[in-house]
Amino acid sequence: MYYSSGNYEAFARPRKPQGVENKTAWFVGSGLAALAGAAFLIRDGQMEGKRITILEQQLLPGGALDGIKEAKEGFVIRGGREMEDHFECLWDLFRSIPSLEIDGASVLDEFYWLDKDDPNYSLQRATVNCGQDAHTDGLFALSEHAQKEIINLFLATREEMENKRINEVFGAEFLNSNFWLYWRTMFAFEEWHSALEMKLYLHRFIHKVDGMPDLSSIKFTKYNQYESLVLPLVKWLQEHGVVFQYGTEVTDVDFNIAAGRKQASAIHWRKDGLASSVALGPDDLLFMTIGSLTENSDNGDHHTAAKLNQGPAPAWDLWRRIAAKDAAFGRPDVFGAHIPETKWESATVTTLDQRIPKYIQKIAKRDPFSGKVVTGGIVSVKDSSWLLSWTVNRQPHFKQQPKDQIVVWLYGLFADKPGDYVKKNMQDCTGEEITQEWLYHMGVPVEEIPELAASGAKTVPVMMPYITAFFMPRQAGDRPDVVPAGSVNFAFIGQFAESKERDCIFTTEYSVRTPMEAVYTLLKVERGVPEVFNSTYDIRTLLAASGRLRDAAARRSVF
Repeated sequence: MYYSSGNYEAFARPRKPQGVENKTAWFVGSGLAALAGAAFLIRDGQMEGKRITILEQQLLPGGALDGIKEAKEGFVIRGGREMEDHFECLWDLFRSIPSLEIDGASVLDEFYWLDKDDPNYSLQRATVNCGQDAHTDGLFALSEHAQKEIINLFLATREEMENKRINEVFGAEFLNSNFWLYWRTMFAFEEWHSALEMKLYLHRFIHKVDGMPDLSSIKFTKYNQYESLVLPLVKWLQEHGVVFQYGTEVTDVDFNIAAGRKQASAIHWRKDGLASSVALGPDDLLFMTIGSLTENSDNGDHHTAAKLNQGPAPAWDLWRRIAAKDAAFGRPDVFGAHIPETKWESATVTTLDQRIPKYIQKIAKRDPFSGKVVTGGIVSVKDSSWLLSWTVNRQPHFKQQPKDQIVVWLYGLFADKPGDYVKKNMQDCTGEEITQEWLYHMGVPVEEIPELAASGAKTVPVMMPYITAFFMPRQAGDRPDVVPAGSVNFAFIGQFAESKERDCIFTTEYSVRTPMEAVYTLLKVERGVPEVFNSTYDIRTLLAASGRLRDAAARRSVF
């Protein structure tokens, strides 16, 4: 496996790998990483789909890329995905997946045309004082000292940032800046998260610094990611004969480990209360999604708070069993044993009439029923005790959504702090109470809040104990390599596997990059995996970003 850039490798079609007709493939989990891996096996590895089996504990595919209408609770999205032009592996995949919306087009075509017709940008990025403009005015408001801290982080080695927290490398001037407000709400970083990961983000997205204040640097799918990305990919895989086995909890994996050689030899699982297993030989490939950011998620409803589930976590327990067998298989407790530092709560609000949308329109400065960009990404409430952020994407957000309803997604980074209107911790609030807090911060008159929250919306809160587990401070070896040294038939994929490239986590791109590397390595596919966009080595980009961080261009436009 090697990395490449440019059209020569991008447009080339690899020849059929030797002996692929004798191989089978097994995937643990059916999140984006597994679905992408299966697609690369078929498209680039030229493996027959019927020789690929995906084992999934849940009853639906997609992992964290969800979007569903629950019979009683209503619409639910645990999170949203921000994308950009240079998600090279993601777009390499979806150029080959047919759109479910447009005949003869790919998912990439559909996405590209949508963004051309309706580009994303925000007209009000932050509010204060119950829905008033926070007047961040596109400025980063970084002091000279804070700017130097960013440069120091950028120039530091990876080793220097291992096991360090963000608040160990940045002081109060930085943490009180608009830059940090934009950054932590856009990417869900906390002060105690990994300084190394923040460094990787700076390098990865240095070409997007200019668009950070108004979110013009990011793009969104037409609908929720389940309908826009997962369903077309699953349909394509099913048409190629891939076997999906749902309701299957993988409990362990056996390995034969010797000097210089490691082979997965068996998969064990439980389905319908019965234990089962399959033996693996050298030609049986195993791709394991390890860890899970949405493990033990719990849904509340309009009248019930979501619960913080700290009980057994099958995906994490599986990784722990695997990791105990070899030091090269990672250290799961670095990430999965810190729930107070990795949890936060989101909520999906469905408005039921015209009363709430008028407040949305006042802040977004766009008609939420237009079918076009509304908020243009998150609106962050600067003075919220929960650090509440909310967004209204293009509507409808679900294909079956009634035309007179608006689906809103919101989240709070500080779920264990009392609210400003609702004097309760977010994690203890019902959907109705979360709606009250949101309405308060949108400027709804206080006397109208109780009735409007009770009858104008239906809200589903979701508590996610491990949602930012991958952001915990780490060092080399905490995450296993995608294909560990000596492996002959297995790989680790997903957010907790270590790519050899300089990519960052919590992106759809990383979920596609790791299985692409895994498939190309184990099958020896004669085509390069797209390298991370090289903006961090472009002096023009670096100079532009340096000036922008000093608010040079922004101040000229404001004044």
